[in-house]
Formats: sequence, C-alpha cells, structure tokens
Amino acid sequence: MVDEGGPTGFEVAAEGATIDGEAGGEGLAIVLLHGVTATRRYVVQGSRLLERGGHHVIAYDARGHGESSPADDATAYDYRDLVADLLAVLDDAGAERAVLVGNSMGAATAIAFALAYPDRVSALVQVSPAYAGEPDEAGFADWERLSEGLRSGGADGFLSVYEPKADPRWHDTIIQVTRQRLERHRHPEAVADALLVVPRSSAFEGLEELEEVEAPTLVVGSRDEADPGHPLWVAEAYAERLPDNELLVEEEGRSPLAWQGAQLSRAIAGFLERRGVHA
Repeated sequence: MVDEGGPTGFEVAAEGATIDGEAGGEGLAIVLLHGVTATRRYVVQGSRLLERGGHHVIAYDARGHGESSPADDATAYDYRDLVADLLAVLDDAGAERAVLVGNSMGAATAIAFALAYPDRVSALVQVSPAYAGEPDEAGFADWERLSEGLRSGGADGFLSVYEPKADPRWHDTIIQVTRQRLERHRHPEAVADALLVVPRSSAFEGLEELEEVEAPTLVVGSRDEADPGHPLWVAEAYAERLPDNELLVEEEGRSPLAWQGAQLSRAIAGFLERRGVHA
C-alpha cells in the first residue's frame, strides 16, 4: 500500500535537542540522513520515488539544522550526538531495522551507527562520503571561516567566504543550491556551531573499521571535477574495505548522482532489490 497523502510530520525528543522530521509510505523503513549545512530535503532532493515504490521513508533534520532545535550545548554536535539522535528517531518510529541512506555527514553518521548497532541496520547507502577515518585538521580553518560567516551574516555571510573548488561549469549550480539550503534553517547560529564541531569529530577510528560493517552497502561516489569536497578517493577507499558493497559513480562529464534525486532513488531501490532487502 502506498501513502498518497504525502509525508506526515513528527517531532522526537532526543537528548539535548528536539528532532523535526517527516515520514511517508509503507514497507521497508529507509532513513535519510543529510550533510552538514543541509536539511532533510537534500538527500534524495525531494524525490518521493522510494515511497511510491513501497518503502517507508523517514527523513529528519539533524540537530540544529532545518526545523530541528539547536542543541542545548553548543558543542553537542559530534557524531556521538548524531548517532544518539538517529537511535531516538528509529525507536520513536518503532523501526527495529532500517536502511540508512546518508550523504556526507549523514553517511558518516550511518556508518558510526552501523558499527554501534549492527542489528538495527538492514543496509547502508553511502552518498558522497567525505570522512576518511579521522578529522581533517588541514581544513579546520576553512570551517571556522564558514562558521563565522554564517553566524555574522547568514547565507550571505557564508557565501562571502565560500568558494567552490569545482570545475567552473558547476560553480553557479553549487552556489545556487548552497544558498537554497542555507535559507531553510530556522536557527543558522546552531548550524554555525555544528560547523565548528562536526569536522573535528570522529565517526570511527581509521578506515580499517569499515571492514567490521556487516550490512550490504551501496557507495555512491562523485567525481572531483564537480564535487571536490567529497573526494572520489574516499568513496573508492570505502569500496575497498567494506565487506559487501557496490560502488556507483556518475559517467565522466555528468553531474553527480548525489544531485539527481530520482536517479539516486532508482539506484537505491535497485540495490535493495538485488540484495533482497525487504521489510
């Protein structure tokens, strides 16, 4: 049975924050986890193909992002907090097991959760993973500038210090999408706090830990020309170490699959079908 009425909103009281989300469809539970500075819309880009295909899709804004409340402590945005929020969402939904579809920060959260709670994970989808097993100290100064820009000037302040390092043909698209998602936050100052914490946080210790992941995993990489912030080598390193995985990368010259909600959703549905992952 497919839910034709659209998703239903929910709120979950997590430790130190209130998580705002929506759920729709029936069947296999699929949870969408977005990246830092994004919202729940920016995982499958608003596509409802998975819901219409017989899946129960749960999407929520990470603490401090979108419609969710700020953390009660400005430092409470590390991966331990994000994993605890995901557990609270699953428990509130009554989902004993779920497919976790994570983009960037959400991808690292999903891996961290799968390592901590393997019995709760049916499958993983790692979209544009960026976390390479330890915090990237070389990038801390950039994150600090972005945080200060957002805190002092909102979306305009963030964009005044943000310069995509992608191929110039993708520049305008990246700037437009970045502005759109920044303008969706009710509490931009909380996102600024998260920008100082998430990059310094450890989702797991070393890429070798990926070898302990039990769930079948689809890794969706992006070529560096369009998205150098999520290096292709990281996705390839995940694929080398995850015991049961498939790697999918867009054709050269095409925009990343991570940007194409319907195509990404079809890829996810196809992967779950091939692996026999059902409710």
